[in-house]
Amino acid sequence: MERSPGEGPSPSPMDQPSAPSDPTDQPPAAHAKPDPGSGGQPAGPGAAGEALAMLTSFGRRLLVLIPVYLAGAVGLSVGFVLFGLALYLGWRRVRDEKERSLRAARQLLDDEEQLTAKTLYMSHRELPAWVSFPDVEKAEWLNKIVAQVWPFLGQYMEKLLAETVAPAVRGSNPHLQTFTFTRVELGEKPLRIIGVKVHRGRRKEQILLDLNISYVGDVQIDVEVKKYFCKAGVKGMQLHGVLRVILEPLIGDLPIVGAVSMFFIRRPTLDINWTGMTNLLDIPGLSSLSDTMIMDSIAAFLVLPNRLLVPLVPNLQDVAQLRSPLPRGIIRIHLLAARGLSSKDKYVKGLIEGKSDPYALVRLGTQTFCSRVIDEELNPQWRETYEVMVHEVPGQEIEVEVFDKDPDKDDFLAHATKVLEVIILTFWWFPLQGGQGQVHLRLEWLSLLSDAEKLEQVLQWNRGVSSRPEPPSAAILVVYLDRGQDLPLKKGNKEPNPMVQLSIQDVTQESKAVYSTNCPVWEEAFRFFLQDPQSQELDVQVKDDSRALTLGALTLPLARLLTAPELTLDQWFQLSSSGPNSRLYMKLVMRILYLDSSEVSFPTVPGSPGAWDEDNESPQRGSSVDAPPRPCHTTPDSHFGTEHVLRIHVLEAQDLIAKDRFLGGLVKGKSDPYVKLKLAGRSFRSHVVREDLNPRWNEVFEVIVTSIPGQELDIEVFDKDLDKDDFLGRCKVSLTTVLNSGFLDEWLTLEDVPSGRLHLRLERLTPRPTAAELEEVLQVNSLIQTQKSAELAAALLSVYMERAEDLPLRKGTKPPSPYATLTVGDTTHKTKTISQTSAPVWDESASFLIRKPYTESLELQVRGEGTGTLGLLSLPLSELLVADQLCLDHWFTLSSGQGQVLLRAQLGILVSQHSGVEAQSHSYSHSSSSLSEEPELSGGPPHITSSAPELRQRLTTHVDSITGSPGSSLKSESWSTPSLLSWALRQNGRDPPDPYVSLLLLPDKNRGTKRKTSQKKRTLNPEFNERFEWELPLDEALRRKLDVSVKSNSSFMSRERELLGKVHLDLAEIDLSQGVAQW
Repeated sequence: MERSPGEGPSPSPMDQPSAPSDPTDQPPAAHAKPDPGSGGQPAGPGAAGEALAMLTSFGRRLLVLIPVYLAGAVGLSVGFVLFGLALYLGWRRVRDEKERSLRAARQLLDDEEQLTAKTLYMSHRELPAWVSFPDVEKAEWLNKIVAQVWPFLGQYMEKLLAETVAPAVRGSNPHLQTFTFTRVELGEKPLRIIGVKVHRGRRKEQILLDLNISYVGDVQIDVEVKKYFCKAGVKGMQLHGVLRVILEPLIGDLPIVGAVSMFFIRRPTLDINWTGMTNLLDIPGLSSLSDTMIMDSIAAFLVLPNRLLVPLVPNLQDVAQLRSPLPRGIIRIHLLAARGLSSKDKYVKGLIEGKSDPYALVRLGTQTFCSRVIDEELNPQWRETYEVMVHEVPGQEIEVEVFDKDPDKDDFLAHATKVLEVIILTFWWFPLQGGQGQVHLRLEWLSLLSDAEKLEQVLQWNRGVSSRPEPPSAAILVVYLDRGQDLPLKKGNKEPNPMVQLSIQDVTQESKAVYSTNCPVWEEAFRFFLQDPQSQELDVQVKDDSRALTLGALTLPLARLLTAPELTLDQWFQLSSSGPNSRLYMKLVMRILYLDSSEVSFPTVPGSPGAWDEDNESPQRGSSVDAPPRPCHTTPDSHFGTEHVLRIHVLEAQDLIAKDRFLGGLVKGKSDPYVKLKLAGRSFRSHVVREDLNPRWNEVFEVIVTSIPGQELDIEVFDKDLDKDDFLGRCKVSLTTVLNSGFLDEWLTLEDVPSGRLHLRLERLTPRPTAAELEEVLQVNSLIQTQKSAELAAALLSVYMERAEDLPLRKGTKPPSPYATLTVGDTTHKTKTISQTSAPVWDESASFLIRKPYTESLELQVRGEGTGTLGLLSLPLSELLVADQLCLDHWFTLSSGQGQVLLRAQLGILVSQHSGVEAQSHSYSHSSSSLSEEPELSGGPPHITSSAPELRQRLTTHVDSITGSPGSSLKSESWSTPSLLSWALRQNGRDPPDPYVSLLLLPDKNRGTKRKTSQKKRTLNPEFNERFEWELPLDEALRRKLDVSVKSNSSFMSRERELLGKVHLDLAEIDLSQGVAQW
């Protein structure tokens, strides 16, 4: 049946064929239904548009002929036209490839789920929301956040480019005064995070994240220089790579993270679509060159060892070390040989096949090495050695690319990649990919030692090794250039633009230039390999950025570092040939490179290295690696064993508020106060003092702390009740002051309450690697031990659990999933579980407080997840006391008879510098004998007599030194800490006395020589914190005696004083130049 044109209904969308192009690129009108009233006739404006488009297309094609016409008009050869045409076709081909790649990548990101479903032949309902890998997570929630933030990031970028970058560009060159950004759009395609992998940090103060990022964006940035009618820009870009984010240091205050470091572990891949004048960069040859230059710029900023550091807190310590930390180790790469390479050389138009002229590129991060070319050889022997710094394990990888050298463009042969998952010490033939053949590498892991003990051994070994192109290194030097001060001015008193050149032999590195200042701040790091640190020198030249004017110089022999603590100098250095006050602040850190293998054979005669036999593919004795490789010592990080012990002495409080109420609040009572302490994730609580607003706790707590900035000790005081304890106040103490000064004794005002203050004493105890003072420490701890406190620690045990080997298998065939527990007393540390391996690498450390080093032991138990005990180890701490530096670092055999563990256990003795007690070197008894019956102590202490021996008292008196002669002062101090005066008085069946101390400098008995302490109420163990001084000449002081009496008030209404005890100190028998503290 025929239908009239006016009656025909419009076809439905299901009947219309889909357009071949992307529907999202079409305007909305393209999807609209045609007007049925139009009868299918085109509208007038549409016909005119088609005609205009046809004329435009014809004009463009006509313009193509203009170069041909111009070439003929000026008499040029047709070769110019053909060259231009070839150049245009090449540009067009590169351009089309980039656009096709961008479209494919966008389609993959937009329709990832659908494409994956088609590939896996699964329905949409059967496909999970994300695919889980063992250690990589797909964080879609993070992509949603990035997508939400992306438009606002675009606004920020537009503002940044227009207000900051554009003025800087205009001011850099007179020809760019009309430079401007005409368009800045980040587009609608945000950056996507494909996967997130979280690593356990090497230290507890850091978190490691690997973000697999992919950016296929429709970014469009256009610039214009109006003066020259020049336009350029970028339209579309791809960037793919793994970005590592390190959150460190973790601090005990908001925002918890002190700084964020970001860098690419490996060079990311980049593809840019240019517009305008920059279209020329898409010409073949220039395209790869431009992308390479941009990648080099990114690598110099964001690829290891370079990193971007964003501090999150002010006054962050060790910024230079965070921005450029010491490397984890050194990999020595021996590029030995290759075999079975493909032939690329052809002769007589390909009729005759030749060989290849191979050379290799070895790359790790931004460090690249090129071998020599071996002519006409498919099985080349290079025998070259390179040394590279490794900063991140796992993550970094070694890349080897083999090329055929040609006069024009070198041909690619093949490549190999080795990921540094663990510390490497191996040799092998690695198969080449992308071609044929194998490459022979030998990899050696060199540990960094912070002492020069093994330097001679390393130098002796290096003398017997032939290495090219450079001799092997014995050490590395890292120079942290911080700032300069009072550099000389240029002519006309103009401020210089200083930069620094640092040189060691023929290697020179330069810092950035800091403009218009004579007090520059660089904050840069420089790294050097050293062949012989005993004879080499560091030459420092401070120059103006023109290099014509020298502002100062410095020559530093590196042998000076060998005698410095931990091979480190951190100080100001005076410049020569400069101003009188011109100097540089630098930190120099040297580390010895040690091949940590028990199988290494050091040659006794220099110049006789062992030969390598290519036939059996195993190194001989004397080579740098023997099989099987196994470390003989642990390799902990530099923070291991740097912990301190904080001793917290909670003494007393005053003027606390009363919280107890009786009879419905009509009768006001007191409070039952106690103290809660929180520090480093641990909590402590004092005992409760009943019905007292001025309580005395006198308790000591100890906690292991690190030097993390921002830590605080939180103190809260509560009133103990039957239901809910009442709040009596709080205060905080920053640990920075205590850790720097070592001691703090203060009254702290309680906050959030009307009244109250708390008396605290804090002391930092630094472990010492010597047992000479252990007896004195144990003796002092027994004297200052309070009744309510636990036994004080005498030492700190630090354990580094690195790895295990040869653990028993499950059911004889399957490897276990082992973890380890370290126990000392009632404290236990559990390591992470390593999945299915009989040679786990834990790389963890733990610390323990040791109270009885002679009797305690470290108990190690290796267990398998679900399989029980795999092995046991008991290490008595008495073995550490007789070890060198109180440290044992080697393999230990487990008691099960199968399996070994590699661990480091080191002990540090905790010596208090503020106890006020000088313990003697031998033990003595505090038995029931009188004070006069105690034997004389070594060193000739004063003779002590007692007028009340039946009380059997103990008295500690600290007589300080005399500082000079005639007219100097004699000082006497008392208290438990810092200057302890502790008493043990027997009650004898009566109420406790109210003691005080009276001091009299005999033979005078007048008020001028008499001193008296404050009175302590109802206590048998009074503690005083008072100082007394007498001014008199030294010769006269030696003729005096100090009378010390302990007295108590008999009653409230009586002036009579009860004598509790007395001692006489003959000052002639005391070395007043040194002072003495004893019972």
